[in-house]
Amino acid sequence: MTKEKNWTRWDKDKRETFQEVFIEWYEREKRNLPWRVNQDPYRIWISEIMLQQTRVETVIDYFYRFMEWFPTIKDLANAPEERLLKAWEGLGYYSRVRNIQAAAKQILADYDGKMPNSIEEIHKLKGIGPYTAGAIGSIAFGLPEPAIDGNVMRVVSRLFCIEDDIAKASSRKVFDTAMRVIIDENHPGEFNQALMDLGSGVCKPTSPKCEVCPIQQYCLAYSKGVQTEFPVKSKKAKPKKVYYLAAAIENDQSEFYLKQREETGLLANMWTFPLVEVSELEYAAYKKNWAKDEEMDLFDLVAEDPDFSLFPEYPVIWQKRHFGEVTHIFSHLKWHILLFYGRSNKTFVSESRSQWAKRQDFSTLVFPKPQMKLVDQLEKNRTLRNH
Repeated sequence: MTKEKNWTRWDKDKRETFQEVFIEWYEREKRNLPWRVNQDPYRIWISEIMLQQTRVETVIDYFYRFMEWFPTIKDLANAPEERLLKAWEGLGYYSRVRNIQAAAKQILADYDGKMPNSIEEIHKLKGIGPYTAGAIGSIAFGLPEPAIDGNVMRVVSRLFCIEDDIAKASSRKVFDTAMRVIIDENHPGEFNQALMDLGSGVCKPTSPKCEVCPIQQYCLAYSKGVQTEFPVKSKKAKPKKVYYLAAAIENDQSEFYLKQREETGLLANMWTFPLVEVSELEYAAYKKNWAKDEEMDLFDLVAEDPDFSLFPEYPVIWQKRHFGEVTHIFSHLKWHILLFYGRSNKTFVSESRSQWAKRQDFSTLVFPKPQMKLVDQLEKNRTLRNH
């Protein structure tokens, strides 16, 4: 016999009262966000992609710049990839912005430049999954579609004591079923945004603010005192560690040598200092044997060293110490990068997909987050030298 789900026990009156209380709270407490000034599906689409695994406070400036650079779907579809990546620089997950442009081209070709207004057609667009489709459909077009992300699953799992593991793809169907029972079909956009705001500011992963929760009286987990036991989530596998040495090479024109990554794969077409992957043991040895010495003049004391053989292709004299370590976590990888500084008296012949650039020109190039961290690390050493 199939166990009765808790959301099926709500009658029509309870659902309607719940919706009324929740929407009233949202109208009083909703966050003032730039993509909420209207129901433009383009703005909603871009904001929702940006907000994936990124804090609202971080996204706001990116959103303003993106809308300024690409005010219409047509502008986005026709933008050069380099400018598109520059607009996204620092947000990470660059496949997302490439997918956005591919979808913009679809919209231009198949829908006369306008976002389609049916959930089925929205789903057909490149890079738009169930959550983003639900957000666009409900907020922009008033479609009674759930928009289920981590915040929403946390709220709904506590509301009904749902024990399904949210880390499993199969659990989404459970939450979709529950949401279709409770969503306000007259105000689906406001209802979904209320869940987003509640999960972000009140129904937090740890230390939920149950005392100020507008739907406390409906929350089954709260009534049982088990709210911190939800949602159920199995542990995610730790990202694989990868180790690199990075070479910040400066010539006598105060230019730095940069390499462009391959056209496909992680950080495609983006610019970095030359990188070489090493084993964990090699990395540890270079970190120890070329360790910092605060008594050393950071830029003037350089020397050739036969042991430094990892960048033999570059005619460079290396600083006899590393400039520190930076780390960066991708969804499946954790990069450890040890930064070395070297100087060359000439601009040696560039390899393919490489160039020399002055420090003030870095802002015109598309850097991934690890490279931005390396530049910051280089600047810290410069500051210490000046001090």
